[in-house]
Amino acid sequence: MNHGPFSSLDITNTGLGFNKYWLDTVAHNIANVNTTTTPGQEPFRARMVVSMPLATNTTQGGGVAVSDVVNQDGDPTPIFDPENPLADARGYVQGAVVDLGGQLGELILASRSYQMNMTMFKEARESLQTTTTLGRG
Repeated sequence: MNHGPFSSLDITNTGLGFNKYWLDTVAHNIANVNTTTTPGQEPFRARMVVSMPLATNTTQGGGVAVSDVVNQDGDPTPIFDPENPLADARGYVQGAVVDLGGQLGELILASRSYQMNMTMFKEARESLQTTTTLGRG
């Protein structure tokens, strides 16, 4: 299937959109790493973005999109903080379910992926600009 001269721009644009969503989600997770709740309540859970490829038989020619956002599994960590207004009778609150090291790794991956998509977008744009100037005297 012929995807047209701008399909490379369209494809990299989907990657940039996906990476922005991924970066925003990771930033939200990191911002809430110290969020506490009363024991027994649902804690803050890191959200993980799941990608899916877009069909290549479209006029766009493919790309990537968000297929799902899932919450991190696991038990919250009990934290002894008797001064916290959310503490139970024993003085405990529960922490967020966020793997900070994992989130920092995700941040690096999402950032590098965004940079790669931006480089591809610039290269495709420059190629199209060069093509349109061929034959001009």
